[in-house]
Amino acid sequence: MTSREDIAAMRRQYGEHGLIEGELPPNPIELFNTWLTQAAANEIVVEANAMVLSTEVDDQPTSRTVLLKDLTDAGFTFFSNYESRKGKQISENKNVSLLFPWYPMERQVIVIGSATKIARQDSEKYFATRPRSSQIGAWASEQSAELSSRQELENKFKELENKFAKEEVIPTPPYWGGYIVDPISIEFWQGRYSRLHDRIRYVREKNNNWQLKRLNP
Repeated sequence: MTSREDIAAMRRQYGEHGLIEGELPPNPIELFNTWLTQAAANEIVVEANAMVLSTEVDDQPTSRTVLLKDLTDAGFTFFSNYESRKGKQISENKNVSLLFPWYPMERQVIVIGSATKIARQDSEKYFATRPRSSQIGAWASEQSAELSSRQELENKFKELENKFAKEEVIPTPPYWGGYIVDPISIEFWQGRYSRLHDRIRYVREKNNNWQLKRLNP
């Protein structure tokens, strides 16, 4: 067991390379794309597109990991069961945050924005690209609902596998689809020496231009 003293002593020195305002693009999506590409090329980073999605309802925050599946100037897209806990929470409060934790690269990105459902045809288009087993899994799982056992889930998957056995195309469940997070701020964190980390936050203005701000670490 790790002792409290061991935990308190955990620290590492961060690198020399940082964020310099004059070298940064005016649009944070461009910088994010660069960082995402670099994270995907890093063999130590596991699933560079994994992000922690946080929602809040009645002053109760909830976090979970989802996968980024599309990125445009309009925002960050992920997919889910609309009837899941996160789906129900987003329907009550569309304000969310996304955290990309690229620890091996001493980097993280925090996105603040609002989540809305994408067009149905876009959800269906993406669903068609998923592996067949994942498509069946979307039908089998009543995401966030309680199960009596693992076997209950396995049995339901098998039933649906048999049901769709002769179907060349598996339809998209009516309760499944994408969300796009429209960002109002994107913060880039780069670890630096002596805990003098770089924090650069882009804040979107009313004219849709981005204002760049440096924050204390």
